[in-house]
Amino acid sequence: MEKLTFDCFTKKIYIKAPREKLYWCWGTSEGITSWFLSHADYLSGSGTKRSSEENIQAGDTYTWKWHNWDGIENGNVLKANGMDYLEISFADSKVSVALEEHDKAVLVVLKQFDIPTDDQSKLNIHHGCSNGWTFWLANLKAYLEHGILLNETEFDLRNIPLSGYEFVNM
Repeated sequence: MEKLTFDCFTKKIYIKAPREKLYWCWGTSEGITSWFLSHADYLSGSGTKRSSEENIQAGDTYTWKWHNWDGIENGNVLKANGMDYLEISFADSKVSVALEEHDKAVLVVLKQFDIPTDDQSKLNIHHGCSNGWTFWLANLKAYLEHGILLNETEFDLRNIPLSGYEFVNM
């Protein structure tokens, strides 16, 4: 077993869906806003906005917005092979998503790494993102296998202190 540290973590989940559909969910604006974000823009390396159905590519930049959080995440697409792997800069670190086909499902392997190890990053990135990705991967499974979303879109949680740490379905 690998040693647990504050500079990285891994989350895994089996999802019964075609690998192509899973890649669409991660690798297109249309896909990632179907289960995760309220809005996503991707710009090519030349600055052209990608269409919502177009796969992201290495060298792209992104702007993400969430439901129930006013923050905006800007980052870079570092790797994207169009099939089963992508890697982005995210929250002062990096996130990779690998899709491994198995008999009856695809294993989604999310790794967040190169996380700074100061106390603020341990709390906000390691603890916060680790909890967040656990929920969002379960949300992706619910969406693809059962056609439902678990994240909160009816109630506005943005003005509730600590909502991002207390609500499990942010």
